[in-house]
Amino acid sequence: MSTQPEQTIGILGIGNILLNDEGFGVHCVQQLEAAYQTPEQLLIFDGGTAGILLAPFIEECDQLIVIDVVNLDDEPGAVHCFTDREVRAGEIQTRMSPHQIGMLEILDICRIRGKVPEKVEFITVVPQDLETGMELSPLLQDRLRTVIGMVRERLSRAGLQLRPKPEHADSSQGHAAA
Repeated sequence: MSTQPEQTIGILGIGNILLNDEGFGVHCVQQLEAAYQTPEQLLIFDGGTAGILLAPFIEECDQLIVIDVVNLDDEPGAVHCFTDREVRAGEIQTRMSPHQIGMLEILDICRIRGKVPEKVEFITVVPQDLETGMELSPLLQDRLRTVIGMVRERLSRAGLQLRPKPEHADSSQGHAAA
């Protein structure tokens, strides 16, 4: 009986928490870390606005899920999923801030170094409020539950179950814990 090596799956939340909804990805991974036990082969990282400094984390992953906001012509709160190939092929804006190095550039650097994840998926939400502040709009606060559910489903398909931490077990049934 042959055993397949376990793949490392990374969840990367990016965004600027000083611009309300721009920090959605960061708030999402913070909530995941607070509410769920992390299996050994799962890496969760608050990437903030680290740009190129994200490369070492990305290079550790066989699969990567990036959570961020996206500048699309759609209703605020709309959730969209893309692969890195879809982002490369289209006109999808992967940078909200002009000073931020985009994820595609970082993935290109990892690719040049021969350490790019086999599979990259973006789970994105259209922001409602990008004013200065550290709180998500109520609309995007509600989307945390949706996106965390999507992450849990993708991890389940990969054979990983996120189990609530004991102090969050009751609140994880219908929605993500605060």
